[in-house]
Amino acid sequence: MSKQYNVYGIGNALVDIVTEVNDQFLKDHKIEKGLMTLVDEETQRRISNAIHMDSTNKQCGGSVANSVIAVAQFGGTSYYSCKVANDEMGIFYRDDLKANGVDTNLDQHELEEGITGKCLVMTTDDASRTMNTFLGITSDYSRSEITEAALKDSDYLYIEGYLVTSENGQDAMKYAKKLAEENGVKTALTFSDPSMVKYFREPMESVIGASVDLLFCNEEEAMLYTGKDNLQEAREALKKDAKRFAITLGENGAMIFDGDTFIDIEPYKVNAIDSNGAGDLFAGAFLAAITNGRSYADAGKLASLASSKVVTQFGPRLEWHQAKDILHHLQMH
Repeated sequence: MSKQYNVYGIGNALVDIVTEVNDQFLKDHKIEKGLMTLVDEETQRRISNAIHMDSTNKQCGGSVANSVIAVAQFGGTSYYSCKVANDEMGIFYRDDLKANGVDTNLDQHELEEGITGKCLVMTTDDASRTMNTFLGITSDYSRSEITEAALKDSDYLYIEGYLVTSENGQDAMKYAKKLAEENGVKTALTFSDPSMVKYFREPMESVIGASVDLLFCNEEEAMLYTGKDNLQEAREALKKDAKRFAITLGENGAMIFDGDTFIDIEPYKVNAIDSNGAGDLFAGAFLAAITNGRSYADAGKLASLASSKVVTQFGPRLEWHQAKDILHHLQMH
């Protein structure tokens, strides 16, 4: 019997504010380039005030939020459990999620008082992205945000690694994973960022437990997590934590382990201007494909093409018509 949702995602809800800056701007404001840094509201406001906010692009975001929107764009069905406040940004977030075809727990009950999280995404002309994140109310994410009925009625639970930074987040991750496993729902996880593996390694290990069905990571995260200094050793070591996995390799494509064999996914040569969201889109397109009957090799091809498209523009998401064009292109070839 088919499930209502292909992918049930849990993760942070952040309004992404995407803008262009130069290296000098990052130096002047003592912002560490290329990393995601958690900041307080005051710091974020100060940096925002120094940016021409009129030229920014705003949308609902968070790593897994971007992925579940991609699932919907590539023909799948998805649900997102998250937490926003009853403020202007929170209402914008809920409406944007729904406009993108994603069902959510935000419809189920009144939004709480507080401040919705925001992520300032600063891209430089070398296509590097630097993020300053104020989590706001999403830092209180807990198991009470999880909609049991929707999770049980899904093919995959998809867990965002960023939730590992708080104890209530870790509890929610473990609770959702246990619920999924008890109800025959497969589990997928993204490491989200090298800093999550570096600074929260033990809690991440305890969330993974015996293993996950599917893991998404990049090359740096794979090596950091396994403690290996080359990809060949790291990918062998990952087999004990994940039954299957996809390691993204930036401009070199990706490497997928389907449970039996390693599959090399060719990159698509493009002129990258913004790497923001490439990994999220890869995961979303991949999950949409495998939950709708495609092989891991085909799913990898789709995911690679989708992420190569998103890095040629600003922001972490494709337009709907772009997703349709990609599907059409792959059907033709």
